[in-house]
Amino acid sequence: MSNEIKVGISDYKVARMPNTLMTIGLGSCVGVAIYDPKTKIGGLSHIMLPDSESFKTVNKIEKFADLAIPQMVSEIRNQTKNQKLIAKIAGGASMFQLSDDAYHGSIGERNVLAVEKSLKKLGIPLLGNHTGGNMGRTMIVDLETFTVKIRMVNREIILL
Repeated sequence: MSNEIKVGISDYKVARMPNTLMTIGLGSCVGVAIYDPKTKIGGLSHIMLPDSESFKTVNKIEKFADLAIPQMVSEIRNQTKNQKLIAKIAGGASMFQLSDDAYHGSIGERNVLAVEKSLKKLGIPLLGNHTGGNMGRTMIVDLETFTVKIRMVNREIILL
C-alpha cells in the first residue's frame, strides 16, 4: 500500500516505492527529485534559496540548494549503496518582477542555476525539468517509475 508523503517548503523527504512524494507551492522555489532506479529509493527537496553563503548563521540547511541537495543525496546513497542516481526538477518561476531581477536574475532563475550546479558537482544527471515561467507548480514523484507529474492551475498535467 502506498502513501503520499508531503514535503513542505524548505524541507526534504526520502522514501521508497510504492510511496509517492509531493510538494505544493513551487513558485520561485525548486523541487528536486533524486532517484535510484535500482532500489527505487528517492528523495524530494523543496529548495527556497540558491545558497547559504550570504547568511552568517544557517539554522535550516534544507532551505538552501548548496546544503540540502548534498545532504539528501548522502542520505539516499547511504540507503542504496548506489552512486548512480538521476534527477528531475521543477519550479523556479518568476512570480514577481522586481527591479533587481534585470541585474541579478530572478530568485527563481538563481534557484534553478544553483540546483543544476549542485547536481553537476555531485555527478547526478538531470533527466527532466519544467522550470521558469510565471506560474506556481505542484510536483508529484512516483517512486515506482520515477514519473514526475507537474500540475499547474488551469493547465494539462505535465509528465517528466
